[in-house]
Amino acid sequence: MTDLVLHDMDPTMADRLQRLSRARGWSMHDTLHNVLKQGLYACESGADVHFDDREAIALQAAIAAMEGVNDDQGFGLIGRAPDAPPPSHILERWHDD
Repeated sequence: MTDLVLHDMDPTMADRLQRLSRARGWSMHDTLHNVLKQGLYACESGADVHFDDREAIALQAAIAAMEGVNDDQGFGLIGRAPDAPPPSHILERWHDD
């Protein structure tokens, strides 16, 4: 397989790739391979999704409203709670019961 080097990757993109890798239990190599493969299929099929301006503005307003919610034990933790354990741990616990 050809080696690829990505220069000047956006830190947010790198963080998202690392979170995906941990969540799926994949190596970074497998993560990049899967992301490139799925992204290529989406681009070739024209399945890339874009919001129109009205939708994007509504989504930004909704996110801003949720970010402004005071901390509490419920709704205010949306987007601030720790990451959930990977699915494999959930299944292992279920089988142990």
